[in-house]
This record gives sequence, structure tokens and C-alpha cells, in this order.
Amino acid sequence: MLQRLKLQSPKLQNLKLQSLKNATKKRWFWRGITILVLILIILLGTVTAELFVWPATGSMPAKVDAIVVLGGQGDRLDYAMQLARENRAPYLVLSRGLGYLPPGICTEHVGSATVICFQPNPYTTQGESEAFAKLAKQYSWRSVALVTSQEQAWRARLWFGRCDPSGQFYSVGPKIPLSAVIPGGVIYEWGATVKAEVFNRSC
Repeated sequence: MLQRLKLQSPKLQNLKLQSLKNATKKRWFWRGITILVLILIILLGTVTAELFVWPATGSMPAKVDAIVVLGGQGDRLDYAMQLARENRAPYLVLSRGLGYLPPGICTEHVGSATVICFQPNPYTTQGESEAFAKLAKQYSWRSVALVTSQEQAWRARLWFGRCDPSGQFYSVGPKIPLSAVIPGGVIYEWGATVKAEVFNRSC
């Protein structure tokens, strides 16, 4: 009986050692997965912040060829009208995708700026960029201030740059509360960005 136990003892030790090795491998595997997920979350958060929350918009020149107001969140119209009153551009261009435009504004001047209203089709940033490109060609606009809010700024420059590659675009506009950007605005912008970069890369 003692001999049998002695013979079995090394086998049991080997089994325990192998089991310990397997458990250690599993722990390291799941630690690696956890670290990888954390890295991906940090990267996603960093890119999200840079593109949609605190985008680098650059500084608008003292004067541009046109101020273009896109549809979306924030008090964009008042912001753009103030720029026009400061004589920052000879044209103030308004998208009818804004939803509300003061009666008669499309035939008026704001400061010294001539107001032009345009109809995007569809009512999206892509539709606005397509309609704008025709106006830019007609009026020979090159430098343009795009009045947006921060979550749309990067994607607006993407679309307008595609539709009018010769233009120089500067994103400006009122800052909206982070509660209006996160999470709804960020989720929407990620979906729209993936669509623009993967499924619809033409103007």
C-alpha cells in the first residue's frame, strides 16, 4: 500500500503543478485582455475628445470670403450675425437647414455683408456642403468660416473640403454645454463619421 502511494505521489505532484501552470496562464491571459480593453478605451476617449468635444479649430483670419451657418445645435445665427456686423466677410450664407430664419433676412444685409440663403438636399452636413460648393464656384469664394458647434466642427471641414477642395475652411461658433454633446452628440458624430469615412467618401 505504501509503495502504491509512493508511486502515485509524483503523478499527483505533476498534476498539481500542471494545474497551477494552467491557472497562472489563464490569469495572465485575462490580465492581458483587461489591459488591452483599457488601452482601447483610453484611445477612443482621446480621439473622441480631440474630434468632437474640444476640437482644434484653428484661428479664423481677420477677414474671409464668406461666413456660412450650418444647421445644428447652439445659437449659431446670432454668432454669425455678430461676425457679419464686424465686417469679417462680404457674404453671410445661411442654410435653410437651420430650421428658423428671421422673416426677410434672405434678402437683407447684415452689416455690410450680403445675405444668401441656400437649400440643402438632403438636410445634412453633406447636403449643405454640396449646395455650398455650387455657390463657392459661382462667387469664387476661397476662405470660409463655417459656423458650427464643437461636435460638428471636424466633420463639417471634412465634407466641405471634399466638395470644394480649393477652399480654406475655418470652424467657428458658439460653445454648447458638454451635456448637449455627451453622450448623444458624440454617438451621433461617431456614426456619421464612420459613414463618411467608410461608406460614402465622395462629395
